[in-house]
Amino acid sequence: MKKIITIPGAPAPIGPYSQAVLNGNTLFVSGQIPLNPVSGELEMETIDQATHRVMNNIRALVETAGMQMSDIIKTSIFLKSMDDFAAVNAVYASYFQANYPARETVQVSKLPLDVPVEISCIAIK
Repeated sequence: MKKIITIPGAPAPIGPYSQAVLNGNTLFVSGQIPLNPVSGELEMETIDQATHRVMNNIRALVETAGMQMSDIIKTSIFLKSMDDFAAVNAVYASYFQANYPARETVQVSKLPLDVPVEISCIAIK
């Protein structure tokens, strides 16, 4: 029943994990960083740009699994600095309508490739 979900055209993950795993009607999306899946380049000149890239990566995985952003029920946001909270929150909110997912946002000391934001989620159809 477990199916591995990847962003079409994206390179394989650099570690022993999957971008996302679909089990039945539940999708578990690994933490996404602002890495462009086509170019392999980081997009993080601004926190807005980084957050849009992360959310677009999440949307690509969710849609590849046959779901929609409205199917996301839980997210976890990891920030390098809580000073970015308002900007990340504004971008994040633009990817949802109403009935936002449950979520936590935490500041961490370091993220992969020293990015400013990482977001993971769970979706159920």
